[in-house]
Amino acid sequence: MQTTEWLADYFRSQRAAQESVPLDVVARIISDLRAALLADKQLFVFGNGGSAANLSHFAADLGKGASDKLGRRFRVMSLNDNVPWMTAIANDYEYADVFVRQLQNFARPGDLILSVSVSGNSPNCVRAFEWAKQNSVRSYAIVGARGGRLSQLADTAILINDTHYGRVEDVQMNILHTLCYAFMEHPEWGK
Repeated sequence: MQTTEWLADYFRSQRAAQESVPLDVVARIISDLRAALLADKQLFVFGNGGSAANLSHFAADLGKGASDKLGRRFRVMSLNDNVPWMTAIANDYEYADVFVRQLQNFARPGDLILSVSVSGNSPNCVRAFEWAKQNSVRSYAIVGARGGRLSQLADTAILINDTHYGRVEDVQMNILHTLCYAFMEHPEWGK
């Protein structure tokens, strides 16, 4: 196979994954973020590997970029950015507790959590979603086509119709950008 053929196939598959995104569900998440903003609720985001990096980026975009445009502040925290706390929890308990133990300190009923995962089965994310369900914290998952436990536990889930890590993570970042740019380009939605 020629490099250009491989590239054409890759980008064709990327477009198909992007087109699988249910826009009505993304719109609902934007509406829920607006409600959380107006009610001064907290949003906690977390993930592993590339998903963690995407969520750190998202927290910065929402917390700074969108908040600057709105004139009011999103209360957003990326739990995977708290490295000393994560390593202490992983060392003293287990890695599966690194997010749930932070939520136990910070999250309150009515707050929100959002995680992105290709598999939807990361034990540390699953454990946090189980805790959220028991403690009246709304949950959102953006996952690959298999869905995993996160799609079953989430109050709202988006399944991207692909299992390729790179393509799914790219589409996840596209969705996360739209959640931010909705407010950056429409600051009136924050009123």
